Amino acid sequence: MNSNKYLPILVCGFGAAVLTTVPYIKSFSCCLIIPAASFAALYLNLKVDNINLPITIKPAVVYGLLTGVVAALFSSTFEILITFITHNNDFVATLPQTEAAMRSLDLGNLLDQTMGLLNKMSSDIVTNGFSLLYTIAITFSNIIIDSVFGIIGGIIGMVVINKRT
Repeated sequence: MNSNKYLPILVCGFGAAVLTTVPYIKSFSCCLIIPAASFAALYLNLKVDNINLPITIKPAVVYGLLTGVVAALFSSTFEILITFITHNNDFVATLPQTEAAMRSLDLGNLLDQTMGLLNKMSSDIVTNGFSLLYTIAITFSNIIIDSVFGIIGGIIGMVVINKRT
C-alpha cells in the first residue's frame, strides 16, 4: 500500500477547510470549494500514483467522499476553535432573525421547545465559548453536506480527467 495514497485527500481537505473559515468565501464552500477540493485530490492522486486511465467511478466517489469528510472535520474544528476564542459566531449573530422567521410560521409548542434549545446553545456560546450541542450539530451537518458535495466533485473530476485524455 502506498503511503502517499491519502496525502492528496488530507492536503485538499485541509485547504478547503481553511477556505471555508474565511468570512466572505464561506458562502461558496458547499457548492464550489468542496467539489474543487475533491477534483484537486483526484487529480493529485493521478499525478502521485500514476493511475491508469480512464478513472472509474469507485475511486472518484471514494476520493470525493474522503475529501469531503476531511474538510468537514477540519472546518468544524476551526469553527469550534474560533467560537471558543471569540465567544461569538454566525449562529449567535443570526439567532434573533431565525427566531423571528420561525415565529412567523406559527408552530406553537414545537417552536417554544426549539427556541429553548437554540437559546441555550447561544447562551452557552456567549458565556463559555463552547456548546456541546452546537459542536455535535455543526460537525454532523458539515460531514453530511461536505460528503455529498465532495462526491459530486469527485464524479465531475472523473469526467473532466477522462475527457482530457
